Amino acid sequence: MGQISLPFDSPGGGGDGDFLVSEANRMAVTHLEGWRDWPLSVGVLTGPPLSGRSTLGRQFVAMSGGTVIDDAEGRDDRLLFNAWNEAQTQHRPLLMIGRAPPTHWPVALPDLRSRLASVPHVALAEPDEALARALIERALGQGGARYAADLPDWLLRRIERSYGAIAAATRALDRAALSSGRKISVALAKEALQQAGLLPILPPDPSH
Repeated sequence: MGQISLPFDSPGGGGDGDFLVSEANRMAVTHLEGWRDWPLSVGVLTGPPLSGRSTLGRQFVAMSGGTVIDDAEGRDDRLLFNAWNEAQTQHRPLLMIGRAPPTHWPVALPDLRSRLASVPHVALAEPDEALARALIERALGQGGARYAADLPDWLLRRIERSYGAIAAATRALDRAALSSGRKISVALAKEALQQAGLLPILPPDPSH
């Protein structure tokens, strides 16, 4: 695990300005940091919600002086096409950010489709174990509630390993801690996540 310091808040809040880096996103970070070596003046960054796409886009602008188009797959074809041409003529780097790879964008303009097919594309993957653990610990710390030392490992084994699931689970635990005034134990976490529909309610073990 590592991190890069950013001059703005991270997506999850807290204002620490750090983007957590692991093997799940290292290639994308390295590619953006190497924008001077891009074969074209355009790159595409994709990834799931809450993966830090927009955060990296803002960092890209800060370090390159370039332009970012967020949610690019939902933008007008002409807007993207013109931005592409401006990036080439002005030699000012352009980063298009989306959720899905460019081949899945609803592009009708043939010239734009061919250009997108040639552009370097990097993706942020769902978190690996190291990143998931770090995200859980950071979210719990930002929530401010006390929590049991074994809680991060317990959560890591039981919730879906995705940015969305981690965010939803830690928000539910923060609400439970605030409403109960209690330290977040594994027992409290199990109860809160089951009530929120984030953890299946298992039948009693007949052997006990």
